[in-house]
Formats: sequence, structure tokens, C-alpha cells
Amino acid sequence: MGCGTNATKLPCAAGTERAASANRRAPGKAQEGVLLLLDADEAMPSGALFPKGRRRLRSFAIGVCNVGCTMVELELQRKRWQRIAADAVVLFAREEELPELRERLQREIPAAVAALDSGDFTGAAKKVVLAYTNGAIAAPRVLLVGVGSGEKLELETLRRAAAVAAKRAGGMKLSHLLIPVTTSPVLQSEEWLTAVLEGAVLSQYRFDKYITQPPENNGLVRRITVAVESAEQQRRWQPVVDFVRTLCEGVFLTRDLANAPPNEIYPETLAERARAAGKEAGFRVRVLSKAQIERLGMGGLLGVNRGSARPPVFIIMEYWGTERSVAPIVLVGKGITFDTGGISLKPAAGMSEMKSDMHGAASVIGTLYVAARLRLPINLVGLVPATENMPSGSAMVPGDILRFLNGKTAEIDNTDAEGRLILADALAYAERYSPQAVIDLATLTGACVVALGNVASGLFGNHRELLERIKRAAERTHEYVWELPLYEEYAELIKSDVADVKNSGGRNAGAITAALFLKHFIGDYPWAHLDIAGTAIAPKETDYMPKGGTGVGVRLLVELLRNWEPLPPQDAAKS
Repeated sequence: MGCGTNATKLPCAAGTERAASANRRAPGKAQEGVLLLLDADEAMPSGALFPKGRRRLRSFAIGVCNVGCTMVELELQRKRWQRIAADAVVLFAREEELPELRERLQREIPAAVAALDSGDFTGAAKKVVLAYTNGAIAAPRVLLVGVGSGEKLELETLRRAAAVAAKRAGGMKLSHLLIPVTTSPVLQSEEWLTAVLEGAVLSQYRFDKYITQPPENNGLVRRITVAVESAEQQRRWQPVVDFVRTLCEGVFLTRDLANAPPNEIYPETLAERARAAGKEAGFRVRVLSKAQIERLGMGGLLGVNRGSARPPVFIIMEYWGTERSVAPIVLVGKGITFDTGGISLKPAAGMSEMKSDMHGAASVIGTLYVAARLRLPINLVGLVPATENMPSGSAMVPGDILRFLNGKTAEIDNTDAEGRLILADALAYAERYSPQAVIDLATLTGACVVALGNVASGLFGNHRELLERIKRAAERTHEYVWELPLYEEYAELIKSDVADVKNSGGRNAGAITAALFLKHFIGDYPWAHLDIAGTAIAPKETDYMPKGGTGVGVRLLVELLRNWEPLPPQDAAKS
């Protein structure tokens, strides 16, 4: 379940104040999250997180369930599964495994054999049949779950089958499920069990914190137990359980941020959530104020912010998981906490969804949270430029010319093409880290939704190996991407007569021209851009995806980062 619920057993932020620590950790050791508010007259950072000079520390309080909460308690027990009390035991099987399943049931749960003999359970993918155990084991029920046929199981088939089973169980008010890993070849692979647990847990998300009287049992599974029978099995499977628990916390954190109303999540409070995530997971956070942003010369972020009564922030998150001499990977997330379109005002229909225009920022925060909790052996930086885009007498208008951090200028053709303006400053700032790679995520263009719908994110970039790695991670996580070209001919659409570039090229090739605009502001580093406009917000609930904020990007990026190897020196991707 999303944050704001009363019951949770997974690690959450403490409800009491904790003193912040500014100690730099030794390479290879875990670090505490630190919250630094620097005096306005201190020097700006150049590559490193903290400038030299005087620092003052403040602690803050964070309420329960603001970080990394799920409603599902995911655990591993070393005990014979037949003796573990649960509402139902879940058994997975392929179509060709039905004879073996029948033998096992005949031996251990004879009453459940009828589900096979009657033809009710066929092993077809996502087929779920309930049977009773009649006291043969501690659990009173068994859920038989089909995963299709074939020697090579698709990970997404397993995710969806487990999600359907968990939802079926929740609908029957079965709150505790037992998954024995010794009962089926389906669970004899770490990646297969990972997919099963992901699907089951992710399907249980609800954003109901603003419902004043939610039902006592709202059809959610509260606990999933993975059963093993030996110390060897425990050593093998415990890391899988721990990984899925942490990954789902990060996804749920991202979903909660994306779904939160704009009167709760605005630039300052988004920064507070980032700080809370850093404190909980162990990465460093610094937030630049408007005065500091002005001194840096971030004209794009300041220009978009001109119409808002709330000041902008620039959030810097650092996780050092290996030696400081190793260059970091930098993630950049668009943080428009509400987008009216500015003076180029959006239509009223659907505008409420623009609370999720900061999903890119949420995904970056969620990914930092997971990476730090997993203690991945990488260095990782997250950059989030955050502001509202509002109309007012002081707002940016078409025809304005903005100057950015890297000195380049842009003519404003449309104030609703604002996301690229704040990303431009962040991409220029990223060069200070001499990064291995930079990946940005943004709900950037409606044109990408027209091109790819809600199934795939648009992928752009300048480094072939980086793009191919992202594609492989996307296939494994089912967070699909589709590469679009960056042919120079498209750049003609964003040429300006009065500035280096203009911020909109019209309706044609809108996702491509937005990416080409960003290309003006990247440094000498491998770069990838993910346009998640179509995948960040789901129009309806599916197997393990809720309606609303999806958490897209977290699982993809974690898959990419947990297998990270230095990129080979090679020519830029032909585009």
C-alpha cells in the first residue's frame, strides 16, 4: 500500500528527529543520510557536493510512511512449508507440469487434486484456482497459479501471474500468502522468484491516504512468506527477498510522490521528501535555494519559475558506493510539481494530471533510495530542478530569451515547453562531476504519447552502448523503451533567428525536437534521455500497475545500475 496507511512492517522513516551527520564516509562503507542547509554566502559546489567553508547542520522530523513504505510484509522463513500457518499457500505450475503437480497434491493435499481432475486448473498463464486443503497442511487453502507453457519462462508472465493471484487473494480477504520455493521448477531460479515477488507486491499498491475512513480490510494482502527448508536454501533466497522488498519500497515511494496532490508536493516539500529518503537510505542531499540558483546562472529554471509564488529549488543527491576516484553516473529528473502551461495555458480537461509532471524527479529519488539501500558498488548522483509552471503578471512569455548555466541562450516559443528549460540547466550542471554517463527522465512531450502511447518510453541518446544497455534492462523489467532518431535535419525545426535555439519546434516530431533541444546543453559525456510522458501515468489499473503514477523508471534504472560496468570508449551513437 502507498504511504499514509496505518499499518506497515517494512522499514520506514522514523517518526522522531534524528541528528544529521556530515561525516564523509570511507570508501566502500555505508554512509548516513545528511541534511545540509548552507549559509547563502557560501561558495557553490564544483563537482563535489559540499563547498568549502562554514557549514551548519539542522535535523528535522519526518512522519512515519513518508519514505519507502509498502503495506506488504515480505519475509523468508526457514521451516517446512506444510507447517506454516497462512491464509493460503500459492503453488505455481506450467501446463506441462500438471502430472508432477497432481502427484505432489495427491501426496500432500489430496483434497486439491479435484481442481486438476475437473479441468478447472490447466496451468494457463494467469489462471488462478482456489482449492481447500481440508487440514492436510497448516494453511486452509491453496491457490493454484498457471504460468503458461514452455521451457523458457518470460519474466513478465511470472509477474502478471503472481499479481493476478495476489489480487484474487486480496479480493477474498486472504491477507497472508505462503510461497514455498521447493514446490515447483518455476521458482528454482533467482530471477524467476524475483519476478513472482515483484508482481505480487507491486500489485498491492493503493494511494488512499486522503480517504478519511478507508475500509478496515480493503482487499490487500498484508504479508507474503517465502518458505525454505535448509540453511543452504536460506542463503540462496534471502538476498532475493531483501532485494524485492527494497525495490518495491522505491517504486512505492515514487508512486506516492507522483500521486500526491500539488498542495502537498511543491518544490520545497519535494526537497523535504528527498532529504527524508536520503536520511532513511543513506545518501547525501543538498538543496540549493533560489538565491543560490540565481548566483549559478540557471536561467532556465528561474525563467520557468517566474510565474509562481513558490520559489524553485535545485536538489542534489549523492550516493558514494565505491572509491571517490570512480566517476559517478548522474540521473536527472524533471521536477515540475504542477504544470499549468504558464502563459501558454493548457486546456482545463485533464490538467489535474499535471500534478504528476514531476514523475521524472520522483523516479530519480526512488532510484537513489533503492541504490543506497542495496549498497550498490557504484557512485550515483541525482539532480532535480524543481518548480511550478504558473501564469501570472511576472510569468515568462513567448518571445523571452533565457540564458542558461552553460551560457547558451534560448528563445521562448511556447511556455508549455518548460520541462526542457529546467532540464537544460541540470544537464549543464551534471558536467561538473565528469560523469561516466548521464541519464535524464522527464514527462516531456505529448508528442511521445502520440507516437508510443502508454506502453513504451521514448529513448534518445548519443552513446550506442549506453542505449543498448538501457534497452536490455527495459526488456528484463518490462519497462519498455523505443529508440527514436536525432537526425540533424530535425534541428531545423528549433532554429532561432534571435538566440542559439528556440524551445519548441511545433507539432511535427515534437519528442525528437525536445531531445535535440536538450542536446544543446549536455557536456562531453555519454547521455541518454527517457521521455516518460506516456508511461508515467496509467489511465487504468492493470495487473501490477495502478491507475495514476506508475513508478516507471525505478525498476529499469536499478536493473541497469546493479549490473553496471564502465562504458567502453567508442563513437557516439549514430542518430
